[in-house]
Amino acid sequence: MKPRQKRILLNLIAIFLGFTFFGAGMSKLFADHQFIGWIGPTWLVERLEEYGLGFYGKFIAYSQVLIGYLLITTRYKLIGAVMLVPMLLNILMITISLEWRGTPYVLVFLLFLNGLILWHYRDFWYILLHEGNGDKRIRLKGNKTPFGDAVWFIGLTLQFLAISVSFHQIWIGLALSLIGLVISLLSFRLDQINSVRKAEIT
Repeated sequence: MKPRQKRILLNLIAIFLGFTFFGAGMSKLFADHQFIGWIGPTWLVERLEEYGLGFYGKFIAYSQVLIGYLLITTRYKLIGAVMLVPMLLNILMITISLEWRGTPYVLVFLLFLNGLILWHYRDFWYILLHEGNGDKRIRLKGNKTPFGDAVWFIGLTLQFLAISVSFHQIWIGLALSLIGLVISLLSFRLDQINSVRKAEIT
């Protein structure tokens, strides 16, 4: 497979995994669960509140939003893929313990997809395992800039703002979420513009 095709495939996998967990978290937190998503349960927070674990339920949901957003915007898909491993394993153990039919197989498939991303970036594991020691060279692709990072972070912040706004006006909340996503995706374009300007200066 050509490098460009591989990059497109990895981004599509990241977007699919990102949408899966971003939607799962947002649908748990949005007013009346009115957010697009294909996995649940959306009622997790309310059910856990019955046992005094509502805060824990919200922690899970917010974690899904963050991890999903890291993946769906593809800017930090490696970090998102690393964080997704314990999330998926925990969900898998719960579904096995509760003897849910079919769901464990879906989660194993999601783990497999996530593993493809982690395998592609396997060069980076050397630094993680050896804490930066050694002379092994790693791949340094892309030209991310601090300004692009800041713009991406603004998009993420709008997601959390959208959750609060949804309890007052659902459509404004949904619009804020969409605007935030677009802003984060524009961070790549801003990086390119910045790289061109640097090249012109030099």
